[in-house]
Amino acid sequence: MEKRERRSALAGAAFLMATSAIGPGFLTQTAVFTGKLGASFGFAILASVILDIGAQLNIWRVIAVAERRAQDIANMVAPGLGTLLAALVVLGGLIFNIGNVAGAALGLQALFGVPLAAGALASAGAAVGLFLARDAGRAMDRFAQVLGFVMIALTLYVVATSRPPYGEALLRSVAPLELDWIAVVTLVGGTVGGYITFAGGHRLLDAGISGRAALPEVSRSAVTGIVVTSVMRVGLFLAALGVVSAGFVLDPANPPGSVFQHAAGEVGLRLFGLVIWCAAVTSIVGASYTSVSFLRTLSTRVEARQRATIIVFVLLSSAVFLAVGRPVQLLVFAGAANGLILPLALGAMLVAARRTAIIGDYRHPLWMSLFGWAVALGMAAMAVYTIVTTFF
Repeated sequence: MEKRERRSALAGAAFLMATSAIGPGFLTQTAVFTGKLGASFGFAILASVILDIGAQLNIWRVIAVAERRAQDIANMVAPGLGTLLAALVVLGGLIFNIGNVAGAALGLQALFGVPLAAGALASAGAAVGLFLARDAGRAMDRFAQVLGFVMIALTLYVVATSRPPYGEALLRSVAPLELDWIAVVTLVGGTVGGYITFAGGHRLLDAGISGRAALPEVSRSAVTGIVVTSVMRVGLFLAALGVVSAGFVLDPANPPGSVFQHAAGEVGLRLFGLVIWCAAVTSIVGASYTSVSFLRTLSTRVEARQRATIIVFVLLSSAVFLAVGRPVQLLVFAGAANGLILPLALGAMLVAARRTAIIGDYRHPLWMSLFGWAVALGMAAMAVYTIVTTFF
């Protein structure tokens, strides 16, 4: 692989992971929790970034050195574990993708007044067209990078117009007035939970970037993905904080849209339409690609018809949205549900990191393993807390 092509694949993997995370649920969760916690939500963001890096570094490095997809590694750890992980990831990916299709439809409606059904079909068609390209992998990488930059630039513009209290946000990020561990679980689940963290790891594997020699590049790409996601999260948090601090109440039917509208008026509403469409359509691509990558080694039919299966996944998500709709609560719940999958997935990778039959003579750094186990156990404890406080 040429050096330029390799750099493009590494950047593409980072942005594929980041834009997979930055979907309608991501925008909704950030706006909802900012409205609820105010500046103290900065602490939840900071805590989630630390947990995200710990989880993603471990997962990507183990996938790279084992040169296998996550479900195959998990099945080597314990027979059937990979199949269970694949089922959970695909189900979570489908739930997210329904919200992604809905977000894309809302984006086109805000931009051009397109009816929701037509917007959903047009957005699904754009994703399908990408996978029909001759070099779909490279097209996917470039698509994620370009739209990722567009989202960040537009959000930073809205931050400037909303004039948030930067000092208060910085202070409460380390000295919060209110702690909400459900918010932390939801953010981590929406960033590296479920299918999302595997999007970039599996993309690097498909691009041929794996093995011990590639680990420094893999680690940089993993951290870059979290950084890109965090820039977008912080930007939206500051924009929402500026709006809330000015005394506005966010619209519960469309929290992120009301942030953009209050901050920049009618222009802001149009910008929101473009941002949520970019976020949604890139997440449709990421969720569909990664979910099907979990099925490829479990089914010879899927392996032989990968593109066709991805297209079916996109169309199925669109059909469910058209039949059911898009409740904001589903998007927040989906992030929390993906957070419940993370301890299982990360735990399996950490066990694999100590199995010579899986990773050969590679020695996974002890500090990284301890960091990973702290994240896995912490997320498991917070997940139990979330379940107990939500349902009991």
